[in-house]
Amino acid sequence: MKFIDEATIYVYAGKGGDGCLSFRREKFIPRGGPDGGDGGDGGSVFISASSKFNTLIDFRFKPIFKASSGESGKGSSCTGKSGKDIDIIVPLGTVVFDHLTGEYIHDFVNEGEKFCIAKGGRGGLGNQNFKSSTNRAPRKTTPGTHGEEKVLRLELQILADVGTLGLPNAGKSSLVQALSRATPKVANYPFTTLYPILGVVKSDAIHSFVIADLPGLIEGASKGSGLGIRFLKHLSRTKLMLHVIDVFNEDDSLDVLKKYEIIENELYQFNKLLWEKKRFIVFNKCDLVTDDYLSNLKNNFKNRTKTKDKIHCISTFTKQGLDELVKDITLYLEKLTNANSDNPQANSADYDTDILLKTQIHETLDTDRINKLNLKNQRTAMKESSDYSDYDEW
Repeated sequence: MKFIDEATIYVYAGKGGDGCLSFRREKFIPRGGPDGGDGGDGGSVFISASSKFNTLIDFRFKPIFKASSGESGKGSSCTGKSGKDIDIIVPLGTVVFDHLTGEYIHDFVNEGEKFCIAKGGRGGLGNQNFKSSTNRAPRKTTPGTHGEEKVLRLELQILADVGTLGLPNAGKSSLVQALSRATPKVANYPFTTLYPILGVVKSDAIHSFVIADLPGLIEGASKGSGLGIRFLKHLSRTKLMLHVIDVFNEDDSLDVLKKYEIIENELYQFNKLLWEKKRFIVFNKCDLVTDDYLSNLKNNFKNRTKTKDKIHCISTFTKQGLDELVKDITLYLEKLTNANSDNPQANSADYDTDILLKTQIHETLDTDRINKLNLKNQRTAMKESSDYSDYDEW
Protein backbone atom coordinates (compact mmCIF):
# COMPACT_ATOMS: atom_id res chain seq x y z
CA MET A 1 0.00 0.00 0.00
CA LYS A 2 1.31 3.44 -0.90
CA PHE A 3 2.39 5.55 2.08
CA ILE A 4 0.57 8.91 2.10
CA ASP A 5 1.12 11.13 5.14
CA GLU A 6 -0.75 14.28 4.08
CA ALA A 7 -4.32 14.83 2.93
CA THR A 8 -6.90 17.62 2.70
CA ILE A 9 -10.52 16.80 3.48
CA TYR A 10 -13.79 18.74 3.51
CA VAL A 11 -16.27 18.07 6.31
CA TYR A 12 -19.87 19.27 6.44
CA ALA A 13 -22.02 18.78 9.52
CA GLY A 14 -25.77 18.41 9.00
CA LYS A 15 -28.24 21.28 9.21
CA GLY A 16 -30.81 21.29 11.99
CA GLY A 17 -34.45 20.69 10.99
CA ASP A 18 -36.93 23.58 11.02
CA GLY A 19 -39.55 23.97 13.72
CA CYS A 20 -43.14 23.10 12.77
CA LEU A 21 -46.14 25.45 12.68
CA SER A 22 -49.14 23.35 13.61
CA PHE A 23 -52.35 23.48 15.68
CA ARG A 24 -54.23 20.63 17.24
CA ARG A 25 -57.26 19.75 15.12
CA GLU A 26 -59.44 17.18 16.83
CA LYS A 27 -63.16 16.53 17.07
CA PHE A 28 -64.86 17.97 20.12
CA ILE A 29 -61.67 19.85 21.09
CA PRO A 30 -62.09 23.43 19.91
CA ARG A 31 -59.06 25.66 19.98
CA GLY A 32 -56.70 22.77 20.66
CA GLY A 33 -53.73 25.07 20.76
CA PRO A 34 -50.29 24.90 19.13
CA ASP A 35 -48.64 21.48 18.77
CA GLY A 36 -45.81 22.13 16.31
CA GLY A 37 -42.77 19.99 17.19
CA ASP A 38 -39.10 20.97 17.17
CA GLY A 39 -36.73 20.12 14.34
CA GLY A 40 -34.15 17.38 14.76
CA ASP A 41 -30.48 18.19 15.31
CA GLY A 42 -28.11 17.86 12.39
CA GLY A 43 -25.56 15.08 12.34
CA SER A 44 -22.04 15.81 13.56
CA VAL A 45 -18.71 14.72 12.08
CA PHE A 46 -16.34 12.81 14.35
CA ILE A 47 -12.77 11.63 13.82
CA SER A 48 -11.55 8.45 15.51
CA ALA A 49 -8.06 6.95 15.69
CA SER A 50 -7.25 3.32 14.92
CA SER A 51 -4.01 1.34 14.81
CA LYS A 52 -5.43 -0.75 11.96
CA PHE A 53 -4.50 1.98 9.48
CA ASN A 54 -1.05 3.38 8.70
CA THR A 55 -1.64 5.69 5.72
CA LEU A 56 -3.94 8.51 4.63
CA ILE A 57 -4.25 7.25 1.07
CA ASP A 58 -8.03 6.66 1.36
CA PHE A 59 -8.62 10.40 1.77
CA ARG A 60 -7.03 11.07 -1.63
CA PHE A 61 -9.97 9.26 -3.24
CA LYS A 62 -12.72 10.36 -0.85
CA PRO A 63 -12.00 13.86 0.50
CA ILE A 64 -15.60 14.99 1.15
CA PHE A 65 -17.61 13.92 4.20
CA LYS A 66 -21.19 15.09 4.80
CA ALA A 67 -23.38 14.28 7.77
CA SER A 68 -27.12 14.09 7.21
CA SER A 69 -29.42 16.95 8.19
CA GLY A 70 -32.13 16.75 10.83
CA GLU A 71 -35.77 16.42 9.78
CA SER A 72 -38.27 19.19 10.35
CA GLY A 73 -40.68 18.96 13.28
CA LYS A 74 -44.24 17.64 12.81
CA GLY A 75 -47.66 18.20 14.28
CA SER A 76 -48.87 16.49 17.45
CA SER A 77 -45.73 17.77 19.16
CA CYS A 78 -43.53 15.35 17.20
CA THR A 79 -39.84 16.20 17.13
CA GLY A 80 -38.06 15.63 13.83
CA LYS A 81 -35.54 12.83 13.47
CA SER A 82 -31.94 13.87 14.19
CA GLY A 83 -29.34 13.53 11.45
CA LYS A 84 -26.95 10.58 11.56
CA ASP A 85 -23.40 11.27 12.75
CA ILE A 86 -20.48 10.09 10.63
CA ASP A 87 -17.17 8.79 11.95
CA ILE A 88 -13.92 9.27 10.02
CA ILE A 89 -11.20 6.73 10.89
CA VAL A 90 -7.60 7.95 10.81
CA PRO A 91 -4.31 6.25 11.73
CA LEU A 92 -2.76 6.76 15.14
CA GLY A 93 -0.45 9.75 15.06
CA THR A 94 -2.65 11.90 12.82
CA VAL A 95 -2.58 15.63 13.55
CA VAL A 96 -5.50 17.79 12.38
CA PHE A 97 -5.11 21.43 11.33
CA ASP A 98 -7.55 23.98 9.95
CA HIS A 99 -6.38 24.24 6.35
CA LEU A 100 -7.53 27.84 5.93
CA THR A 101 -6.07 29.33 9.11
CA GLY A 102 -3.33 26.82 9.95
CA GLU A 103 -4.74 26.48 13.48
CA TYR A 104 -3.90 23.29 15.35
CA ILE A 105 -7.07 21.38 16.25
CA HIS A 106 -6.30 17.91 17.61
CA ASP A 107 -3.67 15.19 17.82
CA PHE A 108 -4.74 11.51 17.83
CA VAL A 109 -2.30 9.43 19.86
CA ASN A 110 -4.53 6.90 21.68
CA GLU A 111 -6.35 3.89 20.28
CA GLY A 112 -10.08 4.57 19.91
CA GLU A 113 -9.72 8.28 20.67
CA LYS A 114 -12.72 10.20 19.32
CA PHE A 115 -13.11 13.92 18.68
CA CYS A 116 -16.01 15.99 17.31
CA ILE A 117 -14.49 17.93 14.44
CA ALA A 118 -17.69 19.57 13.11
CA LYS A 119 -20.83 19.96 15.21
CA GLY A 120 -24.24 19.59 13.61
CA GLY A 121 -26.76 22.42 13.63
CA ARG A 122 -29.46 22.63 16.30
CA GLY A 123 -33.04 21.92 15.44
CA GLY A 124 -35.45 24.85 15.21
CA LEU A 125 -38.28 25.44 17.68
CA GLY A 126 -41.90 24.63 16.87
CA ASN A 127 -44.71 27.05 17.64
CA GLN A 128 -45.66 25.13 20.79
CA ASN A 129 -42.61 26.69 22.48
CA PHE A 130 -44.00 30.20 22.08
CA LYS A 131 -47.44 29.81 23.66
CA SER A 132 -48.23 31.94 26.67
CA SER A 133 -51.19 33.31 28.56
CA THR A 134 -51.27 36.30 26.26
CA ASN A 135 -50.42 34.48 23.03
CA ARG A 136 -52.43 31.26 22.84
CA ALA A 137 -52.12 30.77 19.09
CA PRO A 138 -48.53 31.63 18.23
CA ARG A 139 -47.45 31.39 14.64
CA LYS A 140 -43.79 31.84 15.37
CA THR A 141 -41.21 29.14 14.61
CA THR A 142 -37.45 29.17 14.22
CA PRO A 143 -35.40 27.52 11.49
CA GLY A 144 -32.67 25.03 12.21
CA THR A 145 -29.12 26.32 12.33
CA HIS A 146 -26.48 25.33 9.82
CA GLY A 147 -23.85 22.78 10.78
CA GLU A 148 -20.15 23.57 10.83
CA GLU A 149 -18.20 23.34 7.60
CA LYS A 150 -14.42 22.99 7.65
CA VAL A 151 -11.49 22.34 5.36
CA LEU A 152 -9.02 20.21 7.29
CA ARG A 153 -5.41 19.31 6.74
CA LEU A 154 -4.47 15.86 8.01
CA GLU A 155 -0.81 15.15 8.70
CA LEU A 156 0.34 11.71 9.79
CA GLN A 157 3.27 11.83 12.19
CA ILE A 158 4.30 8.31 13.06
CA LEU A 159 4.46 7.26 16.71
CA ALA A 160 8.04 6.25 17.45
CA ASP A 161 10.32 6.60 20.47
CA VAL A 162 13.49 6.79 18.39
CA GLY A 163 14.07 8.15 14.88
CA THR A 164 17.05 7.78 12.55
CA LEU A 165 18.65 10.71 10.78
CA GLY A 166 21.46 10.89 8.26
CA LEU A 167 22.67 11.04 4.68
CA PRO A 168 21.59 8.42 2.13
CA ASN A 169 23.52 5.13 2.44
CA ALA A 170 24.66 5.94 5.99
CA GLY A 171 23.22 2.62 7.17
CA LYS A 172 19.96 3.75 8.77
CA SER A 173 17.86 0.97 7.24
CA SER A 174 20.54 -1.61 8.08
CA LEU A 175 20.51 -0.38 11.68
CA VAL A 176 16.72 -0.72 11.99
CA GLN A 177 16.91 -4.15 10.36
CA ALA A 178 19.66 -5.27 12.76
CA LEU A 179 17.87 -4.03 15.89
CA SER A 180 14.32 -5.14 15.07
CA ARG A 181 12.33 -7.54 12.92
CA ALA A 182 11.45 -4.80 10.45
CA THR A 183 12.51 -5.45 6.87
CA PRO A 184 13.28 -2.11 5.21
CA LYS A 185 14.79 -2.23 1.75
CA VAL A 186 18.59 -2.19 1.86
CA ALA A 187 20.67 -1.52 -1.26
CA ASN A 188 23.89 0.24 -2.29
CA TYR A 189 22.27 3.25 -3.96
CA PRO A 190 20.82 6.49 -2.52
CA PHE A 191 17.20 6.91 -1.46
CA THR A 192 16.48 3.21 -1.03
CA THR A 193 14.05 4.20 1.73
CA LEU A 194 11.22 6.25 0.24
CA TYR A 195 8.88 6.37 3.24
CA PRO A 196 9.15 5.80 7.02
CA ILE A 197 9.29 2.24 8.33
CA LEU A 198 8.72 1.26 11.97
CA GLY A 199 10.38 -1.54 13.95
CA VAL A 200 10.01 -2.71 17.55
CA VAL A 201 13.24 -3.26 19.47
CA LYS A 202 13.11 -5.53 22.54
CA SER A 203 15.96 -4.64 24.88
CA ASP A 204 14.98 -7.23 27.50
CA ALA A 205 11.96 -9.19 28.71
CA ILE A 206 10.01 -6.13 29.87
CA HIS A 207 11.49 -3.17 27.95
CA SER A 208 11.00 -2.30 24.31
CA PHE A 209 10.84 0.77 22.12
CA VAL A 210 9.74 1.72 18.60
CA ILE A 211 12.35 2.90 16.11
CA ALA A 212 11.60 4.68 12.83
CA ASP A 213 13.69 4.45 9.67
CA LEU A 214 13.34 7.72 7.73
CA PRO A 215 14.48 8.59 4.19
CA GLY A 216 17.93 10.15 3.94
CA LEU A 217 18.64 13.85 3.69
CA ILE A 218 21.07 15.57 1.34
CA GLU A 219 22.51 19.05 1.25
CA GLY A 220 19.82 21.49 0.17
CA ALA A 221 16.93 19.31 1.39
CA SER A 222 15.41 22.33 3.15
CA LYS A 223 15.18 23.95 -0.30
CA GLY A 224 13.57 20.92 -1.93
CA SER A 225 16.56 18.83 -3.04
CA GLY A 226 16.29 15.04 -2.89
CA LEU A 227 13.13 13.94 -1.12
CA GLY A 228 12.98 17.35 0.56
CA ILE A 229 12.08 17.88 4.20
CA ARG A 230 8.54 16.52 4.34
CA PHE A 231 9.54 13.36 6.22
CA LEU A 232 11.35 15.28 8.97
CA LYS A 233 8.00 15.98 10.60
CA HIS A 234 7.95 12.34 11.72
CA LEU A 235 10.82 13.15 14.10
CA SER A 236 8.62 15.58 16.03
CA ARG A 237 7.17 12.80 18.20
CA THR A 238 10.42 10.98 18.88
CA LYS A 239 12.05 11.25 22.26
CA LEU A 240 15.50 10.55 20.87
CA MET A 241 17.16 10.86 17.47
CA LEU A 242 20.01 8.71 16.17
CA HIS A 243 22.27 10.65 13.82
CA VAL A 244 23.85 7.87 11.78
CA ILE A 245 27.16 8.72 10.06
CA ASP A 246 29.15 6.50 7.69
CA VAL A 247 32.80 6.66 8.86
CA PHE A 248 34.16 4.68 5.90
CA ASN A 249 35.18 7.25 3.27
CA GLU A 250 35.58 5.07 0.25
CA ASP A 251 35.93 7.96 -2.21
CA ASP A 252 37.13 10.59 0.32
CA SER A 253 34.57 13.02 -1.08
CA LEU A 254 33.09 13.88 2.32
CA ASP A 255 34.74 13.60 5.70
CA VAL A 256 32.79 12.70 8.81
CA LEU A 257 32.60 16.28 10.09
CA LYS A 258 31.21 17.53 6.78
CA LYS A 259 28.54 14.80 6.78
CA TYR A 260 27.59 15.78 10.33
CA GLU A 261 27.38 19.49 9.50
CA ILE A 262 25.18 18.91 6.43
CA ILE A 263 22.50 17.09 8.42
CA GLU A 264 22.68 19.43 11.39
CA ASN A 265 22.30 22.46 9.12
CA GLU A 266 19.32 20.98 7.27
CA LEU A 267 17.65 20.09 10.58
CA TYR A 268 18.21 23.61 11.89
CA GLN A 269 16.85 25.15 8.70
CA PHE A 270 13.73 22.99 9.00
CA ASN A 271 12.86 23.70 12.63
CA LYS A 272 14.90 25.00 15.55
CA LEU A 273 12.82 23.21 18.20
CA LEU A 274 13.38 19.91 16.39
CA TRP A 275 17.10 20.67 16.12
CA GLU A 276 17.26 21.09 19.91
CA LYS A 277 15.96 17.56 20.54
CA LYS A 278 18.21 15.03 22.25
CA ARG A 279 20.21 12.73 19.96
CA PHE A 280 23.00 10.17 19.92
CA ILE A 281 25.78 10.26 17.33
CA VAL A 282 26.15 6.81 15.75
CA PHE A 283 29.32 6.05 13.78
CA ASN A 284 28.43 3.18 11.45
CA LYS A 285 30.60 0.76 9.39
CA CYS A 286 33.29 0.82 12.07
CA ASP A 287 34.37 -2.69 11.07
CA LEU A 288 35.91 -1.19 7.91
CA VAL A 289 38.35 1.11 9.76
CA THR A 290 41.11 0.49 12.29
CA ASP A 291 40.76 1.07 16.02
CA ASP A 292 43.43 3.79 16.00
CA TYR A 293 41.63 5.65 13.21
CA LEU A 294 38.34 5.38 15.11
CA SER A 295 39.88 6.64 18.36
CA ASN A 296 41.46 9.65 16.68
CA LEU A 297 38.23 10.31 14.78
CA LYS A 298 36.15 10.45 17.99
CA ASN A 299 38.59 12.82 19.69
CA ASN A 300 38.86 15.15 16.69
CA PHE A 301 35.08 15.06 16.19
CA LYS A 302 34.39 16.09 19.80
CA ASN A 303 37.01 18.84 19.71
CA ARG A 304 35.83 20.35 16.44
CA THR A 305 32.06 20.09 16.94
CA LYS A 306 32.00 20.76 20.71
CA THR A 307 29.07 18.36 20.87
CA LYS A 308 27.89 16.92 24.18
CA ASP A 309 25.94 14.14 22.46
CA LYS A 310 27.06 10.61 23.22
CA ILE A 311 28.96 8.89 20.42
CA HIS A 312 28.41 5.19 19.64
CA CYS A 313 30.64 3.18 17.31
CA ILE A 314 28.76 0.31 15.67
CA SER A 315 28.70 -2.04 12.73
CA THR A 316 25.37 -3.35 11.50
CA PHE A 317 27.23 -6.09 9.61
CA THR A 318 29.24 -7.57 12.51
CA LYS A 319 26.73 -6.38 15.22
CA GLN A 320 29.56 -4.52 16.94
CA GLY A 321 28.30 -2.03 19.54
CA LEU A 322 24.59 -2.73 18.98
CA ASP A 323 23.94 -4.15 22.46
CA GLU A 324 25.49 -1.11 24.12
CA LEU A 325 23.49 1.22 21.87
CA VAL A 326 20.19 -0.51 22.72
CA LYS A 327 21.06 -0.45 26.43
CA ASP A 328 21.80 3.29 26.41
CA ILE A 329 18.62 4.06 24.45
CA THR A 330 16.53 2.05 26.93
CA LEU A 331 18.14 3.76 29.93
CA TYR A 332 17.57 7.20 28.44
CA LEU A 333 13.90 6.51 27.60
CA GLU A 334 13.28 5.03 31.06
CA LYS A 335 14.94 8.00 32.73
CA LEU A 336 12.86 10.40 30.64
CA THR A 337 9.62 8.56 31.53
CA ASN A 338 10.42 8.63 35.26
CA ALA A 339 11.30 12.33 35.13
CA ASN A 340 8.01 13.21 33.44
CA SER A 341 5.95 11.16 35.90
CA ASP A 342 7.64 12.86 38.88
CA ASN A 343 7.18 16.37 37.49
CA PRO A 344 3.66 17.13 36.19
CA GLN A 345 4.67 20.71 35.34
CA ALA A 346 7.31 19.36 32.97
CA ASN A 347 4.60 17.34 31.25
CA SER A 348 2.53 20.50 30.77
CA ALA A 349 5.55 22.40 29.40
CA ASP A 350 6.40 19.49 27.08
CA TYR A 351 2.80 19.48 25.84
CA ASP A 352 2.91 23.21 25.05
CA THR A 353 6.27 22.78 23.29
CA ASP A 354 4.88 19.82 21.36
CA ILE A 355 1.90 21.88 20.14
CA LEU A 356 4.23 24.74 19.13
CA LEU A 357 6.51 22.31 17.30
CA LYS A 358 3.60 20.74 15.37
CA THR A 359 2.28 24.18 14.39
CA GLN A 360 5.70 25.39 13.25
CA ILE A 361 6.31 22.22 11.21
CA HIS A 362 2.87 22.56 9.63
CA GLU A 363 3.64 26.17 8.64
CA THR A 364 7.06 25.17 7.28
CA LEU A 365 5.58 22.40 5.16
CA ASP A 366 2.84 24.75 3.92
CA THR A 367 5.49 27.28 2.87
CA ASP A 368 7.50 24.55 1.19
CA ARG A 369 4.38 23.32 -0.62
CA ILE A 370 3.50 26.84 -1.81
CA ASN A 371 7.06 27.47 -3.03
CA LYS A 372 7.02 24.27 -5.06
CA LEU A 373 3.63 25.19 -6.54
CA ASN A 374 4.85 28.68 -7.49
CA LEU A 375 7.95 27.19 -9.08
CA LYS A 376 5.80 24.78 -11.08
CA ASN A 377 3.54 27.64 -12.25
CA GLN A 378 6.57 29.70 -13.27
CA ARG A 379 7.95 26.82 -15.32
CA THR A 380 4.57 26.32 -16.99
CA ALA A 381 4.32 30.03 -17.81
CA MET A 382 7.85 30.07 -19.24
CA LYS A 383 7.10 27.04 -21.35
CA GLU A 384 3.88 28.57 -22.71
CA SER A 385 5.56 31.89 -23.48
CA SER A 386 8.37 30.11 -25.35
CA ASP A 387 5.84 28.09 -27.34
CA TYR A 388 3.94 31.20 -28.49
CA SER A 389 7.05 33.23 -29.26
CA ASP A 390 7.54 31.26 -32.48
CA TYR A 391 4.04 32.23 -33.65
CA ASP A 392 4.69 35.87 -32.84
CA GLU A 393 7.81 35.89 -35.02
CA TRP A 394 5.93 34.12 -37.79
